[in-house]
Amino acid sequence: MSLKAKEILGEDPEVFFAERRYEFINKILQKVLRGEKPLTLSDLLDRVFLNKYLGIPIFLTFWWALFRFTYDVSAPLSDLIDLIFSWLGQISSSAISDEWIASFVADGIFGGLGGVLVFIPPLFFLFFGLSLLEDSGYLARAAFVVDKLMYKLGLHGKSFIPMLIGFGCNIPAVMATRTIDREEDRILTILVNPLMSCSARLPVYILIGGAVLGPYAVAGTYSMYILGISLAVLMALLFRRTIPYFKGKPSPFILELPMYSKPTIKGTLIHMWERASLFLKKAGTIILAGIIVVWLLSSHPWGVPLEETYLGMLGRSLEPIFRPLGFDWRGAVALLFGFIAKEIVVGSFAVIFGLGEESEIGEIQEVIRSQGVFTPLTGFAFMAFTLIYIPCVATIGAIYRETNSWKWTLFAVIYGLILAYITSLAIILIGRGLGYR
Repeated sequence: MSLKAKEILGEDPEVFFAERRYEFINKILQKVLRGEKPLTLSDLLDRVFLNKYLGIPIFLTFWWALFRFTYDVSAPLSDLIDLIFSWLGQISSSAISDEWIASFVADGIFGGLGGVLVFIPPLFFLFFGLSLLEDSGYLARAAFVVDKLMYKLGLHGKSFIPMLIGFGCNIPAVMATRTIDREEDRILTILVNPLMSCSARLPVYILIGGAVLGPYAVAGTYSMYILGISLAVLMALLFRRTIPYFKGKPSPFILELPMYSKPTIKGTLIHMWERASLFLKKAGTIILAGIIVVWLLSSHPWGVPLEETYLGMLGRSLEPIFRPLGFDWRGAVALLFGFIAKEIVVGSFAVIFGLGEESEIGEIQEVIRSQGVFTPLTGFAFMAFTLIYIPCVATIGAIYRETNSWKWTLFAVIYGLILAYITSLAIILIGRGLGYR
């Protein structure tokens, strides 16, 4: 029926009737309203933000400014948290006589968890900036601007909102796909959504980028978000063309733009807290539990060198898989435990390096540089791998709940691992071919 209607109308029925409806509304307005409609500030802004040539460059500029703001403003607060946890580690180490318990508190808790909590300021400022863009009415316009491009690349226009939410957390982003009517479009969006760089990955970018990329750390972090978006649309296009279930074009996107509004401090802070508080809850539960497991494995058998602990043995068994990417056993172990929650990657490095008493982010970065854990090239590849590979356990659970299918859940996990390895390997090979190391 819909195909026949499309043949008769010459275009998609939903688009046809939406256009006719607005044409009818315009005719009524012309009869009711007298005189020429004055050009408002909202109209002027839309002419710029919705311009087909300027719209996407403006969106990318806003995104760059957001990350520049996140880095620069949050740095002093992150340093303060560094100092607090360093002081707590020193106090606990000197006050506890039992060596095992002292190591557990200083290295396991204050070292590992402190290495994660230093990223509270950048995460809060990231969500603060996103709330400003959303409350002002701009994000809806950004969705409108990228709709045509997403449609051509096989994604539904409504996919933009869940993907945008994915920059905060992939779990509510996967749940937000319920607004997409067509089941095939909804599942396709779910499959590519984990490629959106959630806030849990940001600490890894800051740690590795700051350690090996020097003045290009911000650019390296920004490139991860662009890489995630690019891979999402490319994989959507690939799935649309190769998997029979997704054959056909996505349904059209119809969006009523909200009015521009002046964000209020109270409203912006509330939205920021609602999103960023999820990180604090994870830090006190999943992340802490994961870091304690890493500490236990890295401390036992007690008194042996790190390479001979259970963690070292586990890492050595995984190292051959990651060696072509330039990752040693420490990077392999960090990625393994990052499956629980991506923030644990940072905490794992803090525990592995035994920096419980001086677990400032700068100390971890200095060890990475001095011990040659990563070069600029392999560090960048590690950032890309962290972006792409298995989503966290909670996201996998959300994928299963929303698809109600182990088939699609396992597919999301397996293709993510393969894509992460191929992409990171390509970065290494291309980089070496260009003379980088």
